[in-house]
Amino acid sequence: MSDMTDVTTAALVGATGGAGTTRTVVELAATLAGDDLDVAVLDAAYATQGLGDYVPGRLDPDVTRLVTDERETPLAAGLVELPLDLSGRVASCPARSPFERLARAKSAGAARALEDRIAEAATDFDVVLVDVPPVAANQSVAAATTCDRTALVTPATDRGRDAIQRASARLDDVGSEVSAVVATRGRLADADVNVPETDVSSVEDAPAVLEDDDLAASMVDLAAELLDRDVSAPGDGRLLGALGGS
Repeated sequence: MSDMTDVTTAALVGATGGAGTTRTVVELAATLAGDDLDVAVLDAAYATQGLGDYVPGRLDPDVTRLVTDERETPLAAGLVELPLDLSGRVASCPARSPFERLARAKSAGAARALEDRIAEAATDFDVVLVDVPPVAANQSVAAATTCDRTALVTPATDRGRDAIQRASARLDDVGSEVSAVVATRGRLADADVNVPETDVSSVEDAPAVLEDDDLAASMVDLAAELLDRDVSAPGDGRLLGALGGS
């Protein structure tokens, strides 16, 4: 069981497109669940909608509906549990939306509703993680400024290194402090946590922390750096089914 902490909500923000933010969120969530924590994962990456690929079954309502047309509907109605055999659980609320609703979900009012959904999740779960795209829309600002901590996720490339300063400045402009810089698929000297490449890379085989010891170790480091959580790697966990299945 993890040490008690006041840090319950964290936004993982992509420094640039293709940073691997969604996969990092899923792997971190599974690591925390392996240490007897209940984790909610909320999707603020409305345009890419990548989190939905990791979630089995139909999404109704999805997160964009819960921040627009169904603001009075309990968040629990949109949560889908990932089929993991771990001591804790991971429940996700992804985006899967037509363009018309996606556009409305990016409004200032919907961003305030997302803030409320984060707070709602924090009352029922030990940890809430939010998958956040680069800060260029209202929902990104809402997630980054509402959560207790913010991690900046960037690829371990020259482009990723250059993006750190720009993304950090943008977060500072909206009043969010970067708690940790996470480099994915390699190493960067500027990163607080370096997430290695993994051979277990497909959505169907996620989370890879159940198979890849090096990746699991990096998620343990991220839990400590971002959440002040001393957790163990879920090496003996196993999948009950494919996360991308229907």
